[in-house]
Amino acid sequence: MLHVTSREAVAVAIPLMRALHRGGADWACFVTNDGAELLRDAGFVAALQGAGRAVVCEHSWEAAGGKAEDCPIERGSQTINSAMMAEADRVVSL
Repeated sequence: MLHVTSREAVAVAIPLMRALHRGGADWACFVTNDGAELLRDAGFVAALQGAGRAVVCEHSWEAAGGKAEDCPIERGSQTINSAMMAEADRVVSL
C-alpha cells in the first residue's frame, strides 16, 4: 500500500510504482492532501495503472481544483483509505 500525501513524493513514487509493477507485486495506492496534484502528471497517472486499486481523496482532489468528471482514478473518502490500510500487509507513506 502506497500512501501518497505530498506532491514532492513524485521523484520516489513513480520509480517505486513501476518497480512494484515489474516485480508482479499486488499493491494499491491512496492519494491525499497535496499529493492529489500529482494526478495532473501523466507519468504519475501512468505508473498508477499497475495498482490493483488507486483512489484519491475526493476532498483533496477538489481542493487541487479537480472536477469529478476529470479525475483519472477512483475518487473516495478517508473511510476507504482506512479500509485499504487495514487490508495492507505493508504501508509506504510518501
